[in-house]
Amino acid sequence: QVQLVESGGGLVQAGGSLRLSCAASGRTFSSYAMGWFRQAPGKEREFVAAISWSAWSGSNTHYGDSVKGRFTISRDGVKNTAYLQMNSLKPEDTAVYYCAADWKNTAITLVTMWGSWGQGTQVTVSS
Repeated sequence: QVQLVESGGGLVQAGGSLRLSCAASGRTFSSYAMGWFRQAPGKEREFVAAISWSAWSGSNTHYGDSVKGRFTISRDGVKNTAYLQMNSLKPEDTAVYYCAADWKNTAITLVTMWGSWGQGTQVTVSS
């Protein structure tokens, strides 16, 4: 079982930046996929970004269409920490952001694929 703790959320003006962190502990491996999802009030949980791993191509990054070019996911294997750098933030990015991890590296955009979740951190972007 993997334990995940997010941090770095807060209130920012539109156009600003935030960096979220996700510290993983427990059974963690560099081959685990790590991802970020978000959920706004009244909406379903939405895929934001993920880092997957394969024996053939190593690490690969993936992004939801709404954040491509603005958000960057990265990981520090030594610290077992994943990051989400969010730039050019928009009011529609306002949501609770959740970190996720799983040993499977398939269907990463699906909520149901991920076995471990953090408690979430609130990001609010004011206009």
